[in-house]
Formats: sequence, C-alpha cells, structure tokens
Amino acid sequence: MARFLSPAWAEEFNAALQGVKVPGPDPDAGLGASGGTFTVVQEVHGTPDGDVRLMLRVDQGSLHLHLEPRHGDDGVSAGPPRSDPVRTDVTIVLSYEDAAAMSKGELAPAEALNTGRIRVRGDLSVLVAGQAMLDAARSATLTMRSATTY
Repeated sequence: MARFLSPAWAEEFNAALQGVKVPGPDPDAGLGASGGTFTVVQEVHGTPDGDVRLMLRVDQGSLHLHLEPRHGDDGVSAGPPRSDPVRTDVTIVLSYEDAAAMSKGELAPAEALNTGRIRVRGDLSVLVAGQAMLDAARSATLTMRSATTY
C-alpha cells in the first residue's frame, strides 16, 4: 500500500491510468482546455514528506501525474531539475488534510473552494475540464482509494 502523495503513490496513479483514454473537454470548456492539452498543478502543504507539487498533464485524452517533492521555505524542488519547463494553466494550493479528504471522497472540491480551504489561480475553465476528465478516469483509480494509506 502506497502512502498518499508519495512517489510510490504517483507511480501507482500513473500505472492505473496507463492506456486509459478519457474524453476530451466539451466544446464549452474554454480556450485553455479546448485544445485538449493542459497542465493542472496542485501544491500541497504539510505532507509527511514536506510540501509537494503535483503536475497533472492532460494531453489529447491521456493523463500523467508528475510529483515533485519540495523542501525548505524557498520551495526548491528536492528532485532533479526539469529540462522541459511546462506551462501551468491552473494552480491549486491546499493543505495535506484537505487533499487527503478530497482523495478519500470526504470533501468535494466545490465545497473546498467555496469555503476557502483551497486557493486557485489561473484559468478556471481548465480546472473544470480537468475535473471532468478525472471523473471519467475515476474507475481506473478507484481501487487506489482503499489501498492508499494516509
């Protein structure tokens, strides 16, 4: 059982999505998501491994998660530097407790946003399209929920 937001968890997430094709964004998705390629970054503070940054890349119906461990107050990545900088379309900032509650299905993303428990910056249409695509791929990752430790 992988621990939530650990490198092993990210590997299991990507393995679960291997070969899964999700529908592209609907025609009303907005300019940022309409091309079918975008990046959603989630900055999670206070994980057992320190702060982490997850990059969910959606590219023409496929999903891939990249986890960057962070350390220190300067936000410098503990991993190797990326040689290919990725444009971030939307960034979500939240606590580990709220990220875990959303992963377990105990907290709806809309509720977290409406109550100020998460902060969002960037193109909100990408966030909506990304959530719709994740919902479509949820069956592939559903078994992870019960196998993940928090």
